[in-house]
Amino acid sequence: MKQFSLFLVVILFNSCQYFNKQVPSEKELLQKELKAINWKEVDELPSVADCEKIENKTQREQCFFEYMTQLIQQKLSVDTLSILYPELDTIEVKVTIFPNATMQFEPQFSKDSVAYNTIKIDSILKARLVDFPKVNPAIKRGIPVKTQFILPVILKAE
Repeated sequence: MKQFSLFLVVILFNSCQYFNKQVPSEKELLQKELKAINWKEVDELPSVADCEKIENKTQREQCFFEYMTQLIQQKLSVDTLSILYPELDTIEVKVTIFPNATMQFEPQFSKDSVAYNTIKIDSILKARLVDFPKVNPAIKRGIPVKTQFILPVILKAE
């Protein structure tokens, strides 16, 4: 009987140690979780219906970027950019996809592009890059988030 009561005392003593442990505060847990999240990467990239069928993440990403580049090239190929600036064969376009699935397009110019009327090119882009098919925004931890990327768009193919 003494062995049993000694065993019971040991169990009670050890189990009391579980109650003495400090429970981290809600703020501490939140801060720890926020530090663990890589905010530079998304869980799912933006996508379009044609690419969502692809299971492989890398191939789906490639499909999306090719789709966007081709669509932008197609919309700009019917415009006056190549007439206004015959030496301009490629333009970089910064694409922003917002959590509500709206998009914004901005031309990116290098320092040596002072020869171009950047305001005119920007207005041509805004006029032409409309009526896109629905693009699903990127997802981070189940929440739609804003993403930005730059696409090189070929204006004339030789």
